[in-house]
Amino acid sequence: MSRWLPLLVLPSVLLAGSLQAASVPVPGAQGQNLTMHLTSLKEARFRNTIRQKYDFSCGSAAVATLLTYQYGYPVNEQAAFEQMYAHGDRAKISKEGFSLLDIKTYLQANGFEADGFEVPLEKLEQENLPAIVLIDERGYHHFVVIKGMRAGRVLVGDPALGTRSLPRSRFDALWKNHLVFVIHNRRSLAVFNSPSDWRAAPMAPISSGVDRRGLEGITMPKRGPGDI
Repeated sequence: MSRWLPLLVLPSVLLAGSLQAASVPVPGAQGQNLTMHLTSLKEARFRNTIRQKYDFSCGSAAVATLLTYQYGYPVNEQAAFEQMYAHGDRAKISKEGFSLLDIKTYLQANGFEADGFEVPLEKLEQENLPAIVLIDERGYHHFVVIKGMRAGRVLVGDPALGTRSLPRSRFDALWKNHLVFVIHNRRSLAVFNSPSDWRAAPMAPISSGVDRRGLEGITMPKRGPGDI
């Protein structure tokens, strides 16, 4: 079942802040210093997600992210924006942002067949297919890319906040229409659950850090007088 929904935008305050990285000297052997590049969390989050440039351009940034990082078809947000804006309803786009119909038209013009479907999120995991979805973030409709699913979490490429993982319950609360927009040709190119994407939102290795066998294996036995 296909249907197209209008897009509103996230407030520009979510876009505030700059990406920061630095190089620091680290003492090495024989008095020689090594230079280590430090990457900020914000920079890491936008490594595999394209940041939207305008308040109403999360649609073009989402489609650029999908093509560039999930299909190996590099597109920058400006190029996608210009083409989608030129062939869409400019007055409506300027007021409400891009729609899924604008995205579909753009993808089709570039050789990608795509449609929206109402299916359970597990279907993406079964098919190993990334998707664009529309979420409702505090009353604002916003496009993000589903990059993967793992251990009860959903990995999204968010044009406003970068790559982030959400608990499934939290994602379901934001994803109100249960519509996924997927490319259904060129399936061999699709990238889903990429380790490179997950590196921007690593999960804490709790299971490997806690010994769940109890304390009996690590406590000292009680000894009395005369015990050696």
